[in-house]
Amino acid sequence: MHSALLAIDLFFVIEKLVLIVAIVSISLVIAMYETYAERKVAAFIQDRRGPNRAGPFGLLQPLADGLKLFMKEEIIPNTSNRFLFILGPCLAMLAAMMTSAVIPWGGKINFFGREVNLQIADINIGILYVFGVVSMGVYGIMIGGWASNNKFSLMAALRGASQVISYELPMGLSLIALLMLTGSLKMSEIVGQQLDSWYNVFYQPLGFFIFFVCAFAECNRTPFDLPEAENELNFGYHQEYSSMKLGFYLFAEYINMFISSVVMATLFFGGYDIPFINDANLTQSVGVNLMALFQGLSLIIKVVIFIFIFMWVRWTIPRFRYDQLMNLGWKGLIPLSLINMIVTAALVLLKNNGWKF
Repeated sequence: MHSALLAIDLFFVIEKLVLIVAIVSISLVIAMYETYAERKVAAFIQDRRGPNRAGPFGLLQPLADGLKLFMKEEIIPNTSNRFLFILGPCLAMLAAMMTSAVIPWGGKINFFGREVNLQIADINIGILYVFGVVSMGVYGIMIGGWASNNKFSLMAALRGASQVISYELPMGLSLIALLMLTGSLKMSEIVGQQLDSWYNVFYQPLGFFIFFVCAFAECNRTPFDLPEAENELNFGYHQEYSSMKLGFYLFAEYINMFISSVVMATLFFGGYDIPFINDANLTQSVGVNLMALFQGLSLIIKVVIFIFIFMWVRWTIPRFRYDQLMNLGWKGLIPLSLINMIVTAALVLLKNNGWKF
């Protein structure tokens, strides 16, 4: 009996370890090639060629950039707080990677007669976990900016912190309206309710728009890239960083962009659901394992579309002034998200009392 339990627990541990390694590896590779895609999209918009020398079509450019960062000299300023200076980029990278733990990446697969969920942790408070981990990311920026002992870095870190705090409020309020409709904080259940049904974006278009705008601010992407405003702050909160510490900050931004796209696809666009196709019928035709692969590809395609929009906006819309940034958050998005929440609450209440819409 004890040996059977031990075998089951060991298989469970191995299953989760394999999932963690796979998801972390995929996230890093996607983040690496997001830098390539960013430069290609910018080149297309500006009528240029973009990277095309390293490998066929420039596909080895991210590897060349990574090697360059590794080979650069590691510099730690004498007047900085050494421990916190190293902790900052590590914390930013860790917070970016931890968010992926509660994302359902596909349905179930059969492995040696055992069902395996393509989700590291299916916890009851999945959305709250995402918010908690995302909130930790600002500590990476704050610690790095303060530990550098550079006034420009500190000003950029303060901008980053105030920006994240300001835009987490409307983001949270937009999700409260969504939770009123779904009645669950579990990511897998939210996706399950959208399978072979209407996606949540049709029920909550305003909520999605608010969440989408706030995602730009949370990722420090243009037009909300005030913490990295080169013309005002030289280089922003990571001005004193070099080599892979700088690489960690840059990677964390691209991983955050990837994870934000995954979260938006999961909450509002059915997650791994394949649109216009009955999943149950397709599963019977192709089998569980092949279906899980198709579902994973469906999620990745949705994510790629969001990532392209992130890049498209960056090379199209100019950066806000800081007062415009705060006005949009506090005077624009927060009132909108409150109105959306109140209207949604009223509609849910009327529906529960027998009204039909």
